[in-house]
Amino acid sequence: MTSRTTDALVFFKAWLAAPLQVASVTPSGRALSLLITQEISPETGTVIELGPGTGVFTEALLDRGVQEEDLVLIESGAAFAEELTLRFPAARTMLMDAARVREVEMGGTVGAVVSGLPLLSMPPRKVLAILDGAFAHLGQHGAFYQFTYGPRCPVPRPLLDRLGLKATLIGRTCANLPPAAVYRIRRRRPLQPYR
Repeated sequence: MTSRTTDALVFFKAWLAAPLQVASVTPSGRALSLLITQEISPETGTVIELGPGTGVFTEALLDRGVQEEDLVLIESGAAFAEELTLRFPAARTMLMDAARVREVEMGGTVGAVVSGLPLLSMPPRKVLAILDGAFAHLGQHGAFYQFTYGPRCPVPRPLLDRLGLKATLIGRTCANLPPAAVYRIRRRRPLQPYR
């Protein structure tokens, strides 16, 4: 069996076991992988990937020049985490819920977070914990990249406002099944004092 066929089979089994956690019956495609990683380079530094699944985005990050040892892969599925550890031995793979990302000892700031999590199927409290924890690690100019199959940003505006964040659509791809969009979430710039 080819790597893609094996990935699809592992992904499908995980979806059958927990459809709300996996949210798709197939791994993300190449077009979405290129889109979600397009602003990341070796200069980004440490990258946290939330919900890497079979490692499709991980491979795209490596193709962008990110060093494998600069990757922190946070995966809640044991089968996925085991496969990631074998496939990317120099990366730091952690079997844990992404809502606990704040607890991870990073030893420095993070340049980007790439999320493959199905935020639309999660309760707002959990989404809040994920974003709050991720931004606790991100440097001042760091960004959180999130894809969605929905028509708008999967993080509701009130939640963004509460955390002082803003979301910007960076692109859509119809070449993915299903079609997807990617949002960059960053801290809002502090307001300038009135003169």
